[in-house]
Amino acid sequence: MPVQSFAHKGSKTVTIIGAGIVGTCCAIYLQRHGLKVTMIDRLAPGQSCSFGNAGVLSAWSCVPDSVPGIAYSVPGWVLDPEGPLAIDWRYLPRAMPWMLKFIRAGRIDKIAAISDALFALNNPTVDLYKDLVGAAGVTELIRDSNYLHVYRKPEAADPEEISWRLRREHGAKMDFLSDGEVQEVEPEISSAYRHAVVIYNQGHTVNPVRLVQALAGYFERQGGSILRGEVKHLTRGPGGPVVMETTIGELTCDFLVIAAGAWSHRLTAQLGCGIPLETERGYHMTFANPGVSLNHTIMEGRRRFVTTAMEMGIRCAGTVEFAGLEAPPNPRRASILAKLGKQLLPNLNTEEATDWMGHRPALPDSLPAIGSLPGHPNVLTAFGHGHTGLTAAPMTGRIIAGLITKTPLNVDAAPYRPNRFS
Repeated sequence: MPVQSFAHKGSKTVTIIGAGIVGTCCAIYLQRHGLKVTMIDRLAPGQSCSFGNAGVLSAWSCVPDSVPGIAYSVPGWVLDPEGPLAIDWRYLPRAMPWMLKFIRAGRIDKIAAISDALFALNNPTVDLYKDLVGAAGVTELIRDSNYLHVYRKPEAADPEEISWRLRREHGAKMDFLSDGEVQEVEPEISSAYRHAVVIYNQGHTVNPVRLVQALAGYFERQGGSILRGEVKHLTRGPGGPVVMETTIGELTCDFLVIAAGAWSHRLTAQLGCGIPLETERGYHMTFANPGVSLNHTIMEGRRRFVTTAMEMGIRCAGTVEFAGLEAPPNPRRASILAKLGKQLLPNLNTEEATDWMGHRPALPDSLPAIGSLPGHPNVLTAFGHGHTGLTAAPMTGRIIAGLITKTPLNVDAAPYRPNRFS
């Protein structure tokens, strides 16, 4: 089939593989620099991992997933049938190299640098989203909120615990609650939760998929193109442009951004760059007629799931499951969230519920891969955000746009380089 080009005379063309929240933010910021941008995805915008997000814009998310001592917690999580981590033992041999890298990333001498890099990506999120939804005409989708982490036992809410210390060092405003103070700020929470930490100055979206759809629509109205198709193979074309073999024909562009979530490493491997990307399968349940209202977004600290009030009802989202990209969803992992949600919010009506499973793209050190592939300066990556893809998407888009247009940013992109594991 003939090669298609979307170039305007004298302009550079960029194709983004992936129309989730990260790809869409990259598209908008590149477009603002005057480039001709096309997104291609096998699904409509926002229909993959972005669809099931918990909706939290965690501006103070600067704590790596792997911290000192985490290896001692993993066995208890796995053996607990309602715990936050599940492993399909048939998949364990494939996941083990990633897990060993994950544990090594939690060494105390690595934590400070990773925390700084996470903070640089995540802290601007609320302001950047307000700008984006303002331009798209959907300001109702982003709301200011506080983030309430709740616990049954006091030790997790110890101000000297590493997660709170890292946030405090980066300037987060927090309050530590005990006894009846938890229910004073969030009356629907069970009295079994006697301790909490409130993190102020955060935000959330009331509908993650509508957010992606609205921003993708804005991108199109500004002249961007969105194609429905799957990219099967990548090659370098003559003179540098990337050639993509897709289900809708052969495409070419001057610059390529790979933002295909948990499938991205399959594409980078075709260009000779192996990246240790793993899927942390996550689940949610959304209760359409919850019968309760919330003042905050809530993290249940022991089971590690998030509860958020949305346009669709109340959503409980979380858990991590290692089972790969091909295994079917495990409905039991979703149903656990209904039980845990009821324990957290005793008056929650769980009768009208829908469940979902998606693939979080995760790298072992909790940082995404943002930057050019070795030997391919016109191929950039924007994936691997793990649990913070929604939060980090706008800043990721700004970094990608800055790298392609050689526009200086007040951000050090070195910690995110895709070849850092080589």
